[in-house]
Parts: sequence; C-alpha cells; structure tokens
Amino acid sequence: MCQSTLTVPAGHGKTFEVKKGQFITVIDTGGQQAADFVAVNADDLSEKLSPVHTRQHLRSLFFKPGDALWSSENRPMLRIVADTIGIHDANVPACDRTRFSVDFGVEGHRNCVDNLLEGMKAHGVTYFSLPEPFNLFQNGPVTADGRMEVTDPTSKAGDCIVFEALCDLICAVSSCPQDIIPGNGLQVTPIDIQVSNHYHGESQHAVNA
Repeated sequence: MCQSTLTVPAGHGKTFEVKKGQFITVIDTGGQQAADFVAVNADDLSEKLSPVHTRQHLRSLFFKPGDALWSSENRPMLRIVADTIGIHDANVPACDRTRFSVDFGVEGHRNCVDNLLEGMKAHGVTYFSLPEPFNLFQNGPVTADGRMEVTDPTSKAGDCIVFEALCDLICAVSSCPQDIIPGNGLQVTPIDIQVSNHYHGESQHAVNA
C-alpha cells in the first residue's frame, strides 16, 4: 500500500510501524491539540528517539525542516521534511497518572504515558524503556528569564509536520488528554497520521483541504 491513514481518537493513543524511507505525516485535525510522539528502532528496542540527544546535536531547544531527530545511540532516526506550524516542544515529559493525581487531585485520568504504552508494550517497550516524547504542536515557549511555559498551541485545523524515517521504526502518538489547564485549548481533539512511501508536498494531505 502506498499510503495508510489512521486516526488517534481524542485523548487516546495509537502505535504503528514505519519502514526506512517512508514518510510520516502527523496532522492536527481540529487545531490546538498537542500530540506526544515517540519511536524506537524496530530492530533494537534499546535505541530510542531522544529529545536530549537531539537538543545536543542541534544545539537548540527547537527543530525545523531539514533537521534530524536523533536517537539515544547518537544516530539520526528521523528527518523533518515539512512543517506548517513550526512550534513544537522537546522539553516537557509526557503527562502520567501522577501528574493528574498529585498536581490536580484527579484519579484515573487518561494520560500520555498510558496512551503510548497501550500499543508499545505489545512490541516489548516497558514503562522504564518508553522514550521521552517530542510534543508536536505543543506551545512551550522559554521566557526571557529562562523559565519554561506551556500554553495553548497556535496550530490550526490541518496543520502538520512530516518526517522521513531513517531506519525501521515502531512509533506511537498520543492525543494529549490534558483538559484541566491550557495546553490543548481545553478541548481534546483527534490527531490524524499518514504513512506513505512518497512525499508529494502539502497537496497529499486531504485533511488540509
């Protein structure tokens, strides 16, 4: 199949496999929705996509088309091909049960760690080996005094980022369930993902139409 499309339901997660040379398009279907993205090497689960190593190689907290996202083994795993929004986060960890129970006093709330693990654990990924995420579309500015903030994304419906896989990958995406504080416009919405053998520019994204 030249192209496959899957929808990550609002507040849930999806896991999928990608072959070297394929393109991954992550689409903010409704706008203002953060999408936690993780990946591991399909041939070596100990090698995982790493925001820390990426920041080191790029010498930047942010990334743009042409940049690679690096692995825990200091290898490029993904290359950014296109990006219609340009605002993402590589600093904040995935929300988990403790975040909601301790910080907000809410038990049993859906969270990105559980969303990502639901599918990844079938491939052998555990809580302790789950990669830290790249928070796509998340607006995490750094203030002039060096503080990190998280506020609502500026992405609009149909905004997307496109990656080229540089090795075989197992990936997962969580539509972040945060609906208590700003971060998703206080309204959690789905994320669409396209995996294709070729990249034809923005015209391939029917969601943008």
